[in-house]
Amino acid sequence: MASKTVTIGAFTPITGPVPFYAILTHAADACFKWANETNALDGWKIKFVTYDDGYEPARSVAVTRRLVGEDKIFALAAPVGTAQSVAVIPYAKEVGLPMIGPIGGATALFSERLVFPLLPDYGWSAASNLDFAINDLKNERVALLWENDELGRSAKRGFDMHMKTLGKEAAESIPFEVRNTDFTPHLRRIANAKAESVILFGSNANLAAALKAADRLGFKANWMAPFFTADPTTYKLAGPLLDGTYFSSWLLPVTADDPGIKAYRESVAKHYPGDPIGVFGLNGWSNASLFLTGFKALLDSGKPLTRASLVDVMETLRNVTVGGARGVSFEKGDHRGARQEGIIQAKEGGKFELVRDFKPFPADVFNAKVG
Repeated sequence: MASKTVTIGAFTPITGPVPFYAILTHAADACFKWANETNALDGWKIKFVTYDDGYEPARSVAVTRRLVGEDKIFALAAPVGTAQSVAVIPYAKEVGLPMIGPIGGATALFSERLVFPLLPDYGWSAASNLDFAINDLKNERVALLWENDELGRSAKRGFDMHMKTLGKEAAESIPFEVRNTDFTPHLRRIANAKAESVILFGSNANLAAALKAADRLGFKANWMAPFFTADPTTYKLAGPLLDGTYFSSWLLPVTADDPGIKAYRESVAKHYPGDPIGVFGLNGWSNASLFLTGFKALLDSGKPLTRASLVDVMETLRNVTVGGARGVSFEKGDHRGARQEGIIQAKEGGKFELVRDFKPFPADVFNAKVG
């Protein structure tokens, strides 16, 4: 690294089932370009190398081997995919390769010394939503609609655990399939249960479909959803029915006046003008920002510029703002990065506003041992 250039890399799905996930990598690349343009790393430049893995875990491992062998990367930064990142861990351990900001949500990512994930567990977010419904909105009857896969099951685990702590029972808890487009039967049950709040953990298309079903049935309630649905694309699907919906989010709203969020909007508009400005991109930008924060801390520490030193320094980060996330901390034996969420609300005219400041996840769920 004598030239004051640090080479980092990532695997990303250009082909395969989710090519739109490239938005995450574009935003990460825009973040590193922004760092180079603004001299964010005191004269150091970043070279960011990415290869397509088709969203196949075996190919993610092959890409990582290539990045290490041919490109001599210092670390993986903002690699895309949950199963993909988990698959790479054994090889990363073999060569001592830090994985900074893998974009995925698996418990396995929190327990490895070389891995520094930013995304929270969906169970923590569901508990945050529930806590807000009960304590802030004073709603006693809360229903959960959950996608019947690991995303929804994680949310249900956190929701059920926090319900038990509160000594309450769900008004309803109903699974749905990912491709579900008609939520009429689900909403009939929820309406019959007289739910005051409905927490939905699924895609923005699921949320829009559920809001439309509620509207057809004339059912009114406070709606809540996960951070990644607080996005302009959801407004395109739901229209003004989205107004008033709450989102428990580890990221600030994409429309926030915060300097880091502003830098995201401007840099993506400059380098990837065809990409939408939304939560998806901000997620990629924030995971890339985690590498910037860690590498800057390494430079400031005076330690030798080695992978092992980067890992040591990452474990000293306490309560830092990283991209759109606040209160990020890592320590030895505890690599849960985002430890707080705010509540965002969709407002008239397609805006998203922070209506409750960031606060720690409910401790009963955040500190629970996941089996």
